[in-house]
Amino acid sequence: MPTHDIVILGAGPGGYVAAIRAAQLGLDTACIEEEKALGGTCLRVGCIPSKALLESSELYSEAVHGGLSDHGVVPGDVQLDLAKMLKRKDKVVKGLTQGVAGLFKKNKITRYEGHGKLAGPGKVSVETSDGPVEIEAKHIVLATGSKVATLPGIEWDGDRVGGSTEALSYPEVPKKLVVIGAGYIGLELGSVWSRLGAEVIVLEYLNRILPGMDSEVAKEAQKLLTKQGLKFQLGAKVTGARAEGDKCVVTVEGSDPIECDRVLVSVGRKPNTDDLGLDSIGLELDERGRVPVDDHFRTPVEGVYAIGDVIRGPMLAHKAEEEGVACVEGIVTGYGHVNYDAIPGVCYTHPEIASVGKTEEQLQEAGIPYRKGKFPFLANGRAKALNQTDGFVKILAHEETDRVLGVHIIGARAGDMIAEAVVAIEYGASSEDIARASHAHPTLAEIVKEAAFAVDGRAIHI
Repeated sequence: MPTHDIVILGAGPGGYVAAIRAAQLGLDTACIEEEKALGGTCLRVGCIPSKALLESSELYSEAVHGGLSDHGVVPGDVQLDLAKMLKRKDKVVKGLTQGVAGLFKKNKITRYEGHGKLAGPGKVSVETSDGPVEIEAKHIVLATGSKVATLPGIEWDGDRVGGSTEALSYPEVPKKLVVIGAGYIGLELGSVWSRLGAEVIVLEYLNRILPGMDSEVAKEAQKLLTKQGLKFQLGAKVTGARAEGDKCVVTVEGSDPIECDRVLVSVGRKPNTDDLGLDSIGLELDERGRVPVDDHFRTPVEGVYAIGDVIRGPMLAHKAEEEGVACVEGIVTGYGHVNYDAIPGVCYTHPEIASVGKTEEQLQEAGIPYRKGKFPFLANGRAKALNQTDGFVKILAHEETDRVLGVHIIGARAGDMIAEAVVAIEYGASSEDIARASHAHPTLAEIVKEAAFAVDGRAIHI
């Protein structure tokens, strides 16, 4: 029977990063993944392919709708080669999955291809193509990620009515696409197909888009996305969706049915804990189907840990990575920590939307006194040069200590700009610290500096 110091179930961002860190720390490490390609949902059919399509579709949209002509670049007969666009997306994914495989080889990580599940204390069974293999390990980490959630009444066929995986590979641009859910994934993929020519209708049960995001930012995002052509129906309770021939019908409570070409169901994700053999060790899930863990990622069962989307917290790839590192460092060194107040979130629409820390609504609900500083992209030289002047940066700082509590950005390259705010929160910086730090000119980062000055009512360039 093969024996390892640590076995990790799942080779997504949390699992493969945990495996690499465990190997670096000297553990005999194995990782189990049932998909042939490593990298998990994020790399194969999530974060990476969607960003590739977002980038390609934005370039196409700029060429067709005048963004390039504003720069004096006048395109000729612009045509869409969807097959080539999808092929590029697949090439990006393939290169990165092969990169993870190379990292496994470099770090001498044993990879088992097949479905793995717990088979009793200290044991894992893997259903490989050559038959079952049983493995022994002192430490077992569950990093099996999440899967698409759905709603009652939705007749999922994996073609006309499907989720994000299907929406990454539509063989043609739908004339009308209905997106159910106005979260990150729905808005990103809705934006892709809208740019390529689809009429996109977004249905959201709540009375706002981007649930959990700062409401001021969400309102601005809805305004800008509506201007780009997306249509929103808020407060819409979807009661059903089904394919009828080469069309689909979506039913909404209190409204007329909507006929469309395709339906993208994007109402969130749920922990992937199916057939993990949890009963074999007496491990029970919590009320939301998640694996319960303590602050060190230990489950109630000795030697079994869990990280990423199968445990509490936001379902984000980088959150899983941080937990993977902290978990194995805790196993080896006795200490590992993740600061959940410093985990950013990014929505890669145009413009991008990024956030870290508390929203205004959360601070108000908690009764925490704060001051707010805002600065618009419109007043920034680099943004004008880029012709990307929509949006703003907002910094929330404690009224008494000036400690940065939250930063929210909507604007060009917000996903990169938020990194400064993450570091500020991680190290307990004040808005004055950000304001006094030199920021290169001309850069978009200067907007963060000006927003920090604005907390104290002294922005320079407005």
